[in-house]
Amino acid sequence: MTVCAYLALGSNIGDRVLTLQQAIRKLHEQPGMQVSRVSFVYETDPVGYVDQDAFLNMVVAVETSLSADELLNAALSVEKELGRVRTIRWGPRTIDIDVLLYDQATIQNEHLMIPHPAMTERAFVLVPLRDVWEGEALPVYNQSIDHFLSQLAEDHKGVRKWGAINWETESGPSES
Repeated sequence: MTVCAYLALGSNIGDRVLTLQQAIRKLHEQPGMQVSRVSFVYETDPVGYVDQDAFLNMVVAVETSLSADELLNAALSVEKELGRVRTIRWGPRTIDIDVLLYDQATIQNEHLMIPHPAMTERAFVLVPLRDVWEGEALPVYNQSIDHFLSQLAEDHKGVRKWGAINWETESGPSES
């Protein structure tokens, strides 16, 4: 049995586009996982620790037979392969992969919280999630993505559509 899950990807160190392309391809190559939809890429201002370069952020939808914990472990493995080092909270990173949603599940344990606890408070997650979301209300919340975007105090100026990437061919950006 497979379920649909949504992963947020972000990068602000090195060749951000290449890193995102590699991350998507490596996720797609994981046993039990297939990338089904890819959002546009958005350039966003850093949140939390602001003394760093802008991020490129996006969301991918995956069809997976992995459990939620196995999906998290696969994401962490891809981060490690791509050189992710955890030093400063919310600090610069080659790649960050967060599990946002896993089917209709609510999961809370010491390693994983689904839905992602800050997802509805971050335009840089919600805007690309809206690109790949199929459905009306988000599971658990019973509210639309647009509802949460309308509730955010900031006006999304920090989330700028950057373009699209073709992760299957590693071609450069395409402006859309």
